[in-house]
Amino acid sequence: MSDARSVLHGELAGAARAAGLPVVFGGEVIDGRLRLSGFVGTRTSALHNLDVLPGAGLGGRVLMQGHPIAVSDYGSARTITHDYDRPVLAEGLASIIAVPVRAGGRCRGVLYGAVRRPVTFGDRVRDALMESGKRLARELSERDALTARLESLSPAATREELRSVHSELRAIAGALPDPEARRRIYAAAQRLVELGEGKPVRGPQVRLSTRETDVLAQVALGCTNGEVAERLSLSRETVKAYLGSVMRKLDAHTRHEAVVKARRLMLLP
Repeated sequence: MSDARSVLHGELAGAARAAGLPVVFGGEVIDGRLRLSGFVGTRTSALHNLDVLPGAGLGGRVLMQGHPIAVSDYGSARTITHDYDRPVLAEGLASIIAVPVRAGGRCRGVLYGAVRRPVTFGDRVRDALMESGKRLARELSERDALTARLESLSPAATREELRSVHSELRAIAGALPDPEARRRIYAAAQRLVELGEGKPVRGPQVRLSTRETDVLAQVALGCTNGEVAERLSLSRETVKAYLGSVMRKLDAHTRHEAVVKARRLMLLP
């Protein structure tokens, strides 16, 4: 779940900035329960890994009804149950708004925004959280679709698909101007490497730079230097230089040998 948590934390940080909220948190529905797993601005661990049941508390009501709900004074609110007063009040939260994350026709998670004094939330706060919820829902849908696609393939086809998706992710990441977006996509690409079979062979530690790995990932698909240059928006001379550096680091004499050695070292899927 490390990749899912990374995605969630990125959305929470963005929501906190957009909504101007000091505390934002949330989680994904797992086995029918909402598990709180992402936090921005919390001071304690009282809410960490809390399981919220459908219908219970503010988040549980959102799970059941599927629309945003806010309370201006959580401790005295009569519109919700108070199953989770202890962790919520331990964090010192007073006003809380919760919005659903809907994907595939059902509620897949809940995002919360909170402050430590009684306030009435305006449309700006609600809309910012809803936009983050929509982005997270799209990412969950894409993850579901990729998982279903991989599960439907034969083992041999799955390996080729992993390699293709890995190469595509690295090409996309390299073209993004947003450092956080690049980091998240590169992390997703690395997860594909970790999903591959086997363990890295023992031997000298080899470290490839981000761009060297980007280039080798395209070469692994059979791309020519010209095609790699086009996919990564680099010059052919730059591609050639990166590939030469990779081959020296891996002590490889051909492009194919470089790819084989990189896969044995789990630098590529």
